[in-house]
Amino acid sequence: MNSLRRQVLIHSVTAATAAGLGLPAWSAQARDGAGVDIHIELHAVPDHVAIRSGAQTRVWRYRGRLLRGAAGALDTSMLAPVIRVRRGQRMRIDLVNGLPEPTIIHWHGLHVPDDMDGHPRFSIAPGARYHYEFTVVDRAGSYWFHAHPHGRTGKQVYSGLAGLFLVSDEQEAALGLPAGAQDIPLIIQDREFDNDNQFVYLDEAQGAARHGGGTMGGGMMGPGMMGGGMRSMMAGMKGVLGDQILVNNRPNASLDVERRAHRVRLLNASNTRMYKLAWDDGSPLTVIGTDGGLLGAPVQRDYVMLAPAERVDLWVDFGRWPAGTERTLRSLAFEGGMNMGGMLGSGGGLADGAPFVVHRFRIGEGAARIAKLPERLTPIPPPQPHLAVNFDNPKVFELTMGMMIWGINGADFDMLGASEIETVKLGTQEIWEFRNDGRGSMMGMVMAHSMHVHGLQYRVLGRSMSNKFAAAYETVKDGLIDDGWKDTVLVMPGERVRILLRFADYTGLYLYHCHMLEHEDSGLMRNYLVKA
Repeated sequence: MNSLRRQVLIHSVTAATAAGLGLPAWSAQARDGAGVDIHIELHAVPDHVAIRSGAQTRVWRYRGRLLRGAAGALDTSMLAPVIRVRRGQRMRIDLVNGLPEPTIIHWHGLHVPDDMDGHPRFSIAPGARYHYEFTVVDRAGSYWFHAHPHGRTGKQVYSGLAGLFLVSDEQEAALGLPAGAQDIPLIIQDREFDNDNQFVYLDEAQGAARHGGGTMGGGMMGPGMMGGGMRSMMAGMKGVLGDQILVNNRPNASLDVERRAHRVRLLNASNTRMYKLAWDDGSPLTVIGTDGGLLGAPVQRDYVMLAPAERVDLWVDFGRWPAGTERTLRSLAFEGGMNMGGMLGSGGGLADGAPFVVHRFRIGEGAARIAKLPERLTPIPPPQPHLAVNFDNPKVFELTMGMMIWGINGADFDMLGASEIETVKLGTQEIWEFRNDGRGSMMGMVMAHSMHVHGLQYRVLGRSMSNKFAAAYETVKDGLIDDGWKDTVLVMPGERVRILLRFADYTGLYLYHCHMLEHEDSGLMRNYLVKA
C-alpha cells in the first residue's frame, strides 16, 4: 500500500472515532485572519541546493512568503527558514503541501491548541493546505518547527523540512543580550551523501512507516519491516547516522566574528546523533538558555550534551581570545549512545560518540569590546512537585523494545489511542518517570532516547542511574543541562528521569515520543489525552 493511500485510509477510519472523543475534525477550517499580526505562507516543496562542491543535492524544503508583518519576521536566506516573533503576537501560517506525499508541521516547544500542534492525524495530502492560527504565549526562547507525518518524520526532516521559531519578549530585551549580527543561530545535523552528492536515507520501498495496532507484535520482523531489508530494520532500531556534519546546511562550517560578546543558539536537528559540545582549548561553555527560554542565571559547563531536538543558548565573549585566532566548537568522545545487547555495531562511518569538529569561529583583528554577562536572567520559580496530583505515585513510562519495534509500556503508536495512564485532567500537574533500564525489552536492547512532550514545557525533577551503565554515564553526566523549562530530555541507557508537567489551557490529544526520529517512526510514540 503506498504512503498516500495509507494516509487516506487512516483518516477515513479515524474521523468518526475522533468525533467520538471530542477531538477536532481532521480537515482544517480556514480562519478569518482577524487580528493577525504575522501571516506567513510556507510551501513544502522539492528543490535542489548546493551543499558540497559538485552536483546540487535534492532536498525537500519550506519556501516562505511573508504576507503580513515586519520584514524581519521571516528569514529565508538559509535552507531552514527562521521565523522571529514577539510574545503575544497573533500568527497565521498557511502550509501548502507541494510534496508527493502527506505532511504536516509541528511547532516544537510551543503551547498551542491540539489542532495547531501538528499531530499526524492532521496530515494533509499533496496539493492540500492547512491553516494554523495561534497566539504566541511562550517565553522568549529558541523554538523550532519541522515535518511530523506518521511514519515519515525521519525521512522528511532528513530531507530538509525544518526551521527555527525564535521568540522575544520585553523581559529578555531589558537584559541587553547580544542581538543582530551577534545573535547567531546554528542548526546542527549529520547527513550521509552518495557519490553524486545526494542524501542517503532508508530504502524508499520501506519508507520507515510502521502502523501497528497499538501493541507490540506483528511477527518477528514487526509490521512493515520486511519491505526495506536489513538496513531499514536496523535503522528503525538504532536510528540514522550520517558521516558529514552540517551546520546551517554547510559542511566544514566557519564564521568570522568580532571580538565581542555573542549569543550562539544551538539546535540539534539531527535524526539520531547526540553531541558532546566543548571548546577546543578547554574553556568552559556559558549556558544562558535551554529549550523553553532563558535560565534564571547563567551556568558553566566544561561540555554540554545536546540530544536530538534539544536547544541551548550560549553566551560567548570572543573578545577574551587573541585577535586573529580561531576557536573550534567540537563534539568530544563519549560512551553510552548505543547499547543493543551486543547484537549490533555502531553502523555508519561516524559512530555516535565519536569525536569531530562541529564549527569554527575566526576571531577578528579589532580591539575587544567589553560586555558584562548578567548575573541574573529571568525569574524561574522552583518546581513544586508536591502540587502534583500523583505526588506519591508518579506515572511510569517504560521505554521498551519487542519484536524489533520500539514502544512505551509495551505499546507502539495508535493514531487516536490513549490509555488510562495517558489520560490527564486539565488544570492539574503530574509527575512522569521515563525508565530506560531495558525491562520489557527484547534481548536487553537498551540505547539512549530523547524524550519530547508536545504542547507544553516541563521541569526536570531528577535522575537515577543503574550501576550496570554507570561507567558510560560518567562520560556524559556533567554535560546534562536540566535547568529551566524543557520540552525534550535525554534519557541515557539505564537511566530513570522524572519530570513535572502542568496541563493548562487546552484539552485534546497530544503526542509524547522519542525524538530520535526513526525510533518515533517505528513505534516509540504515544498520545496523551487532556480532558476537561
